[in-house]
Amino acid sequence: MDVRGTVAAGFEPVRDAFLHNFEHRGERGAAVAVYRDGVKVVDLWAGTKDVAGEAPWAVDTAQVVRSATKGVAAAVPLLLHQRGQLDLDAPVGTYWPEFKAGGKDRVSVRQLLAHQAGVPVLDRPLSLAEAVDLETATAAVAAQAPVWQPGTAHGYHAHTFSWLLSGLVHRVTGRTIGRWVAEEIARPLGLDLWIGLPSEEAHRVGRLGPVEETEPPGGGALKLRPKRSVTEAYRDPGSLTRRAFGAIDPQPDENDPVYRAAELPGSAGVSTARALARFYASTLGPVDGGARLFAPATLTLARTEESTGPDRVLIVSTRFGLGHMLHGPASPLLGPTSFGHPGRGGSLGFADPESGIAFGYVTNGTRKTVTADPRAQALVRAVRAAL
Repeated sequence: MDVRGTVAAGFEPVRDAFLHNFEHRGERGAAVAVYRDGVKVVDLWAGTKDVAGEAPWAVDTAQVVRSATKGVAAAVPLLLHQRGQLDLDAPVGTYWPEFKAGGKDRVSVRQLLAHQAGVPVLDRPLSLAEAVDLETATAAVAAQAPVWQPGTAHGYHAHTFSWLLSGLVHRVTGRTIGRWVAEEIARPLGLDLWIGLPSEEAHRVGRLGPVEETEPPGGGALKLRPKRSVTEAYRDPGSLTRRAFGAIDPQPDENDPVYRAAELPGSAGVSTARALARFYASTLGPVDGGARLFAPATLTLARTEESTGPDRVLIVSTRFGLGHMLHGPASPLLGPTSFGHPGRGGSLGFADPESGIAFGYVTNGTRKTVTADPRAQALVRAVRAAL
C-alpha cells in the first residue's frame, strides 16, 4: 500500500497504524490528519477514492462523514452564544415559537444540544425529499411530542438533530446552518468541509460502501461485541433505536447527489480529514498562527458534561456536552478532556485541550460500528503513544 503525505518526527506510530488498517482491517481508502498546538503533525492518505473503485485517493479527496458532521455543527450554537446571539438556558421556543407544540415549551437550548429534548424519533418518518426540505423537516420536528419528559433523560437524536439544529440556527441568524458554516467557519479557516455539498465540488468526493475486517482472531484488533440488549434494540422495529435511525425512510443512499447536497448537519456533511483536524485545532487556539474559533470560556463549555448515563437510544451509557460527544467507554477519544464526534461506521473528529491535539479521520469503507470504529481507535491509540 502506497501511503502518501507527511508525518512529523515522533508521530511515526500513526503512519504504522494507518498502514495496518489497510493490511488487516479491511480499509480501502482513507485519510488521517493530526494537529498539535495549532501545527499539523500528521497528514496521510492512501487507497482508492471509491470503496469499490480503482482511482487513487488524491490529496484533496473528501468523503461523507456521517455523524462526525454533528461535531462541526455543534460549534454553531456555541459561537452564537459566544457572540451574544443565543442564550443556552432560554427555551427553544423563545427563538422558534412553533417548537413549543406537544409539551416542549420548556425545552431549553441547552437540553436540545445535550440530546435531552425527547424527540429522537418522528411519529411519521420523512421521505428523503421531505428530509432535505428545511421548512418541511423543521415543521415535523417542531410538531413532534416528546417520548420522554424533556430534561429527565437523554438519548441520541441520530437524525432529528439535523432538523432541531437547522430550525434553531435559521431562526436565530436568518441563514441556513450550511451557509453559516460556510461563511463563518469553513471559508475563514480554509476548510474543505461542507454541510450541503456544492455541485462544483462533487467530483472530489468518493463513494461509500461496506467493508469487513480482515484481521484473523488474535491479531490485535479491537473486538466489539454488543450486549444482547443493544442487538435486540437494533432489531426491534418499535424500539427508539430503530425509530431514531429510521427517521428518514427508506434509508437514504449516501452516494446520492441529492443527499450530499442536503444541509443535514446531523449526518450528511462532507469533509477531508485535514479539514476536520484543522477545524478542531481552531477550537483550541490559533492554527498556523491565525485566528481561533473558541474563546476560552466557549472551549470550557464545549468540554463540559451535560448528559451522562444510560442512553435511551443507543442503550449503552454515553456522555454528551452541548452537541459534542465526550470521552468515555462508548466513544473513546484521546482522554478525559476530549470532545468531538464519531460518524457511524468510521469517521472521527475531536479536540483534546489537555494535549493540544486535534484529530480527523475519514474513510470510504463503512462498518457496523456506531461510536467506536476499530480503525479510528487504532489511530487514536497511536497518537496517544506518540505524545
